[in-house]
Amino acid sequence: MVTTADLLRLYPGIRIEEDGGFEQVMQIKVHAFGKRVRERMLPSQEILSQRLFDQSVELTDLRNHLQRYHAMMAALRERIQQQEAQTGMAALGEFLDGQLADILGRTEAPNALAVMDDMLRVMSAHVTLHPSRHEFFVEGADTLLEAALRAGLAVNYGCSNGNCGLCKARVISGQVQRVRPHDYVLSEAERSQGYTLLCSHAAVGDLVLEALETSSADDIPQQQIVARIKSNEALGNDVRLLHLQTPRNNRLRFLAGQSVTLAAGEATAQLPIASCPCDDRNLHFHIVRDADDDFSRQVYEVLGAGDPVTVFGPWGDFALHAESPRPILFVAGDAGFAPIKGLIEHAMSLDAAELLHLYWHASAPTGHYLANLCRSWADALDNFRYTALAEGGVDDLVGRMAQDHADLAAFDIYLAGPGAFVEEATKALAQQGFPPSQLVATAT
Repeated sequence: MVTTADLLRLYPGIRIEEDGGFEQVMQIKVHAFGKRVRERMLPSQEILSQRLFDQSVELTDLRNHLQRYHAMMAALRERIQQQEAQTGMAALGEFLDGQLADILGRTEAPNALAVMDDMLRVMSAHVTLHPSRHEFFVEGADTLLEAALRAGLAVNYGCSNGNCGLCKARVISGQVQRVRPHDYVLSEAERSQGYTLLCSHAAVGDLVLEALETSSADDIPQQQIVARIKSNEALGNDVRLLHLQTPRNNRLRFLAGQSVTLAAGEATAQLPIASCPCDDRNLHFHIVRDADDDFSRQVYEVLGAGDPVTVFGPWGDFALHAESPRPILFVAGDAGFAPIKGLIEHAMSLDAAELLHLYWHASAPTGHYLANLCRSWADALDNFRYTALAEGGVDDLVGRMAQDHADLAAFDIYLAGPGAFVEEATKALAQQGFPPSQLVATAT
């Protein structure tokens, strides 16, 4: 609820534009409306009550076990007392009395981690997917589909609104509950086999599902969606952020790093998506100023909030190889940062790579138009590093990478930027002996 102007009045010496944390604060403010926080943080009343009931059942079972153990110990003490005089078991009886007195007399504070673990079990549910063995948590009021996408998993789905049935999955163990309406009707055979719709159900407790996942860009169908502009704002002198929002019942299914074709009137452009599929309804694009490009002129001079933009796609196979165990180097040239940003956010949601290191080479001093965001990632994450380069050529860039990392062959490299930049960087990496099979590149 604090405005930037108020902050500057309180702290006139602060330089907000140079603080990586400012980007995080702004993102928090965007999502910090009370109602949305409550909706996201808390499960539905039915699921919350069921989880509390399940924990109550578990607690009752533990109490019954304790009572039986207590009765057993009392019977054992009585037996020892009967045998003390005849068999010399007095020492054992005294030991048992001392142990019982110690246990019953203790007033230790409960283990904070154990208490937190029990609380998390009420607020979230753990889900395992078969056959991939991927795992994720369903938190707050998220559906199974929303939670899987937020975790960076590419499960199959279509409308995400309960109409198409493409997000069907089979419940192997655990219990689900419907939290959203749906029109798709499961057959009697599907219901008897335990199938459910991921977009309309949430996990009551820990869950094991059998679900298909997208393994490559070829598995993603081509789509056509009319989205609307949510915002069109400057990221710098020559780059704008075009934020499109799709209808709730027709979201774009894509892999991080892929491109789409945008059409506004007669103007079209094929552009990389600069956001993560973990939020498939909100699509970001970085539009470079170009007086010779009709779509760029539309963005800079005509288009505003609420205007329709048709989205075709997705295209391309510039996507994260999530199954690779190697750490990752991301290399962006100028606005090639757009698809790299989507890959980074996807890698963060997967939380799998040991190290993520971004090298952003800009041909102009103001070319690092989202430097604050990159610095905030580096500040917030132990496994993320950010290196900005504005001087020297591609050979200097690759030389810096080799200087920072003695064995480049131990990494996967994702490279994006203008065609000439990508070509030069590819040749420079080959000269360093980098394996071509570990390089994924695209020209923007």
